Amino acid sequence: MLSAIVNAAAVVCGGLIGLLAKKGVPERISDGVMKAIGLMVVCLGVKGYFDGENAIIAILSLAIGTAVGELLRLEDRLNRLGDRISEKMSGKGGGKVGEGFVAATLLFCVGAMAVLGSLQSGITGNHTTIFTKSLMDFIAAILLASTLGIGVAFSAAAVLLYQGSIVLLAGLLMPIMTDAAIAEMSSVGSIVLLGLGLNILGITKLKVMNMVPAIFVAIALAQVM
Repeated sequence: MLSAIVNAAAVVCGGLIGLLAKKGVPERISDGVMKAIGLMVVCLGVKGYFDGENAIIAILSLAIGTAVGELLRLEDRLNRLGDRISEKMSGKGGGKVGEGFVAATLLFCVGAMAVLGSLQSGITGNHTTIFTKSLMDFIAAILLASTLGIGVAFSAAAVLLYQGSIVLLAGLLMPIMTDAAIAEMSSVGSIVLLGLGLNILGITKLKVMNMVPAIFVAIALAQVM
């Protein structure tokens, strides 16, 4: 669990630093920074898509995974959690708390590094990947919190729960994480990140959280295709 705890702590520290920096940042600069973050996430999504080798797996994974996400209403549940946090923070910049929580949770939890790094930590005790991710998340949290506020820091709880669960279940998951599964998982996860980037830029209003199950569907399909 050490790696998950370190990653969560990095998000909290980055979020708090960004919150302090926010007070002296003009709105036009905050808006520009947010668009820059959106472009970065889009680029990461486009780049990562090409890790996959089977477009059929990507299509099926997104179709099945998104259907599951819609049935479970994952986006709505995450937004309701964000709204509850906003209500508790009312009067303390709570207007964007929910938005920051949702955006940061998706950014920090969606992607191959979160899964693969947690598997490495749980099985071999090698925390290098997650520690690298923690540094990246620390910087991203500063930038996000400077525009979206303290909700970004609260996303650390989701990071701890998500990555901590993978660390604890690593022994069960590792046998199915073949090279093909890793490649397809990375590809589908990058498509989800692309959707998040487009949302941050204000181009789309995709329910990205509902697409997250597609990442795990891709792992399953890679075993049989």
